[in-house]
Amino acid sequence: MFTGIVECSCPLLAIEPGQDCLSLRLDLSGLSPDPDGTRVGLGDSVALNGVCLTVAALEGHVARFDVVTETLQRTSLGDLTPGQALHAERALRFGDRLDGHLVQGHVETTGEVLAVERLPGEVRLSLGCEPDLLARTLPKGSITVDGVSLTVAELQAERFVVALVPHTLQLTTLGQRRPGQRVNLEPDMLGQWVLRLLQADGALGRS
Repeated sequence: MFTGIVECSCPLLAIEPGQDCLSLRLDLSGLSPDPDGTRVGLGDSVALNGVCLTVAALEGHVARFDVVTETLQRTSLGDLTPGQALHAERALRFGDRLDGHLVQGHVETTGEVLAVERLPGEVRLSLGCEPDLLARTLPKGSITVDGVSLTVAELQAERFVVALVPHTLQLTTLGQRRPGQRVNLEPDMLGQWVLRLLQADGALGRS
């Protein structure tokens, strides 16, 4: 479980084809060390651009993550090239502060950057996505974009808009997104469960 509060952007050192998977090697030295001096351990969960992945190998600050076919098909990780920076967040611990919203790291689909508007003090991204996800998105609700917890600033017929404040622009790479690029999307988990329960109860179909 994560919060969508990115800890740092970590450089992608290499992409290595494996047996039925793709391996990513990242430099995680940007993560703040724990009191014992470690940053991650073998088997730990780390969200990379919003995708929950497992540390499969560790050499110093360099970690290897294996990405299976299902994940490549559902996310934008297959679009990556060495040298890019990925948003990294370690798994939430019980007792930690929850500054964003509850994020599973289970990307549902990708969206497309339709427009980038640079305004004084903010950058606004217009994102297109599947109609089903758009129908489950709420104005002023939460959504995770490439692992970043954001508020839906506007909800339109075929797109939604998020506003990036200076702190988000400084800590993440979202301000570098360009029209046509794909981003990973995960809707608000609590909202999805409420909708599922209402559908199961038949409440949505009642007059």
